[in-house]
Amino acid sequence: MQFSAILTLLATCGALMSATAPTAFAQGRDSARLDDTILDLAQAYKNRDQKRLSAALPSLRGYILEPWAAYWELSLRLDDAGKSEIQDFLRRYSGTYHEDRLRAEWLLQLGRARDWDTFGREYALYRMNDDRSVRCYALWADYSTRNADVAAALTPIWWGLKDAEDACGGLATQLVKDKKLNAHSVWVRARLGMENDRLRVATQAVAALDTDYAKTVTTIYNAPAKYLNEKITALRPQTREFVSLALIRLADTDPDGAAVEVDKLRWKAQLTQEERSWIWGVIGKRLAQKLSDEAPAAFAKGQLVHMHEDHVVWAARASLRAGQWSQVLEAVAAMPESTRNDPTWVYWRARALAQRSNVPAAQVESQALLESIAGTKGFYEMLALEDLGQKITPPPKPAPLTPQEREQAKNNPGLARALHAIAIGLRSDGVREWNYSTNLHQRGGMDDRALLAAADLACKAEVWDRCINASERTKAVVDMGQRFPTPHRAAVLARTHAIGLDPAYVYGLIRQESRFITDARSSVGAAGLMQVMPATAKWTAKKIGLSNFQSHHITDLDTNVAIGTGYLQLVLDNFQGSMPLATAAYNAGPSRSKAWRGAPGNPQMEGAVWAENIPFSETRDYVKKVLANTTNYAALLSGQPQSLNARLGTVGPRDASIPESGSDLP
Repeated sequence: MQFSAILTLLATCGALMSATAPTAFAQGRDSARLDDTILDLAQAYKNRDQKRLSAALPSLRGYILEPWAAYWELSLRLDDAGKSEIQDFLRRYSGTYHEDRLRAEWLLQLGRARDWDTFGREYALYRMNDDRSVRCYALWADYSTRNADVAAALTPIWWGLKDAEDACGGLATQLVKDKKLNAHSVWVRARLGMENDRLRVATQAVAALDTDYAKTVTTIYNAPAKYLNEKITALRPQTREFVSLALIRLADTDPDGAAVEVDKLRWKAQLTQEERSWIWGVIGKRLAQKLSDEAPAAFAKGQLVHMHEDHVVWAARASLRAGQWSQVLEAVAAMPESTRNDPTWVYWRARALAQRSNVPAAQVESQALLESIAGTKGFYEMLALEDLGQKITPPPKPAPLTPQEREQAKNNPGLARALHAIAIGLRSDGVREWNYSTNLHQRGGMDDRALLAAADLACKAEVWDRCINASERTKAVVDMGQRFPTPHRAAVLARTHAIGLDPAYVYGLIRQESRFITDARSSVGAAGLMQVMPATAKWTAKKIGLSNFQSHHITDLDTNVAIGTGYLQLVLDNFQGSMPLATAAYNAGPSRSKAWRGAPGNPQMEGAVWAENIPFSETRDYVKKVLANTTNYAALLSGQPQSLNARLGTVGPRDASIPESGSDLP
């Protein structure tokens, strides 16, 4: 991040003022002192030091980040604040992120208090509407005040929650008690908790039916095989659902053992087709994630219509890996409409239909599906474009921004506050306000031209992640220079040229790793532009002859690029130039990438099929995005049409004639 670039830009903005305060940011004020104060107050908020915030707040009147301090101060004492004081805050900061964020917190408080009258009035003014708990309280309010039928709306929200909480779980419990939500929905929620190793989710769900059930579920979670082998499980009331949970838990830890167990005669007789199908879905999913050839057979033992969406998606992946195109079509057809219409499954459905060469209607449909998604937006859009016989080229650049459009972006208070917060070190706060200000879905959100102007503002401030973020939100127009910027060009090109590494590949990886934030740090300790782990940095520095390397050098631009590119080149060489394997190794580690490429004797498969079957969702997404980024960067840097398929190639076991190396790669 270039602090001076941001402040230079902000100095030209006409919007450096509090959102609604009548006093403009005073010329000649000690802005550095106020910046220090707000940083101190940000820490006070984290420490829940409400007194410190209250004491300092008057001194920040008119300061650009005053709304943040005011929000922090009231947020900490929201439980004790009166309604009139809260509403005064909402009026004072009307239209800002801070108004909407505080309203969301207040709505949660009102929901917990079951104050449905106030909740209803405030919920109508809530713009973000991105909090699932708030949404569940809104359903609860409708149910309590209008006796509305909310079970159908609640169910997918509740099922989709990773953790147990009061709003959705509490409403579900109330609906069960009132006989408005059936027991099957409860057991599905419990299954999802058990399958995803979330005991609290499972116990909260079954407690809605009977509080004593929670003890049984805990017993099952801790020892599923033992539960299944006890005589008490034999055909007694309520036992069938518990058996399902035990088999699901067993499948999660031992899919082969669960496959044997579920086929036992007593469970075949006791369990319904729906229950058996779900269990086979879990078994198939776990086998597919282990890249087992047995996965398609496991899915075939159940009925896709009775499986969870996640099971069906993995059934499609396993069928792709096995080359079973008819089964791919069956799995895609069984997906919910929203999943089926994702470019991933539009593409693979088109590919599966294309295999029916003797069915003209299938060929026509395949062509239409490819045309519906083809473009340069993402991985599968690019593959569709190439399947239609076209190469990857940047779309035409949009018309230049007008002075008025640029001025409007400069004068946007939310954007100015966001950039200022980022400039002084409050990145997460600035990012949230930036995203709020550019969100197309909020009331009065930006159109494409306004988003391009916002992106331009961030680019000029060298806040590259927000530049990309705003530009990616456009719908009808695309500025590839904004979406795929090339900062630090001299350093990247010099280093890649020196070691013979494709600069487009490096830019594609950096864009995904750090969005060009030079001081970025991940939760696991990866640092800098190329997000290098400390141990990896130390190892690579020795390998490439970087003398006197110290751990604190890792965020230095030139050092990070040298180490990151050096490591990437070593990984690429180790995988014989395979970009999919090297990219997966950069994200998940070389040992995993080696395991995922398959055992000797296994056939090669096309790179896109291999990438779609990567077991880790993060790495699967990462590989697809890095390679799509790389292809777009290559088109921009070279000015020549490009191919994503050429970079994907085929993936399979290492050629036995090539000596194995890189065993010490971290």
